[in-house]
Amino acid sequence: QSLDVANNRLRELPAALADCPRLKEANFRGNQLKDKRLEKMVNGCQTKAILEYLRAGGRGKGKAENAREEARKKKREKQQKKDGGDEEQDEVEQASKLMVKVLHVSTPLVIKVSPGVKDVRPFIVCCVLRGVNLKPGNALKKFLSVQTKLHEDICEKRTAATIATHDLRLIKGPLSYDVQPPEELKITPLGRKEIKAKDLLRQLQLEAEEQRKQKKRQNISGLHKYLQLLDGKDHYPCLVDAEGVVISFPPITNSEKTKIRKDTRDLFLEVTSDTSLQICKDVMDTLILKIAELNRFTLENKEETGSDSEPDAPCGPMNSNSIQNAQLTSVPLVVEQVRVVDTDGNLKVLYPSKTDLATVSSLLTVIR
Repeated sequence: QSLDVANNRLRELPAALADCPRLKEANFRGNQLKDKRLEKMVNGCQTKAILEYLRAGGRGKGKAENAREEARKKKREKQQKKDGGDEEQDEVEQASKLMVKVLHVSTPLVIKVSPGVKDVRPFIVCCVLRGVNLKPGNALKKFLSVQTKLHEDICEKRTAATIATHDLRLIKGPLSYDVQPPEELKITPLGRKEIKAKDLLRQLQLEAEEQRKQKKRQNISGLHKYLQLLDGKDHYPCLVDAEGVVISFPPITNSEKTKIRKDTRDLFLEVTSDTSLQICKDVMDTLILKIAELNRFTLENKEETGSDSEPDAPCGPMNSNSIQNAQLTSVPLVVEQVRVVDTDGNLKVLYPSKTDLATVSSLLTVIR
């Protein structure tokens, strides 16, 4: 807001000062400026007039400003070239725009939240996603890799939020989001036999210790690195289906019962957090975007995706020969809303609402 460089040896003033919107007072007196008109102004004019003079390109420009102006010029020329000459590329980009359709069903899937989760892991957001294709090549492997990367990045190693994905066909609704004591909560974790939560955590802890001994380092992998997220908890959060089966134990694992397989077409997506509801929504927005990218990549490369050794690349680049292919593969995924209610049936969360999916709107066209 205030700049005082009076009585120095300045010979010129940079025009970049005009780009400082909060600068209200500036004292340049006592400097022998090359631009004599500017020198008179600094001795008798208000700061606003001086900045306007610099903005208009007064003779006070130095080498840095000349370079800056040259960079701006090049940027404008590049933009004009892009806007004027590449209509075909614009057509490709428009055709390849990712799309999802939000479906407002009359009887959406309902999740009833118990009061006990408030002190353990209070926030949950869910939705149904229909029309995924995990059959070709290593599509399923890519799908799992997407979740792993999101857990590391936007979920901040599961400390901010945790993602769980389920095969919708294997879920019996309505669902309950509840808490249970560690010695009572039973789950069949992915790739394991049914076990109590207390015993599962003890088993994972022993495995982690064994990892440290074998590898002689502190870093551990897999579920083991999330054990500390439940430290000090007397009750553990869980998502339970209508048959009383625990299908999710966040932030640790999902159930083998609802495991995603190659022939899975419809997904039940779940994001939980002990931080905020908005974090759940932001993570869900990003998850839907990434699945849409993966789905398009899979459809575009059906013939090529025959190997499990392919590098992970959820979305490949388009070229001018891809317009027709993009139009064929831009069939939108369908997102169905899921209601989260309290024990009295009062609505807590409906996802996606009209304001959801806004964080990815630049990359995703949402049909409502």
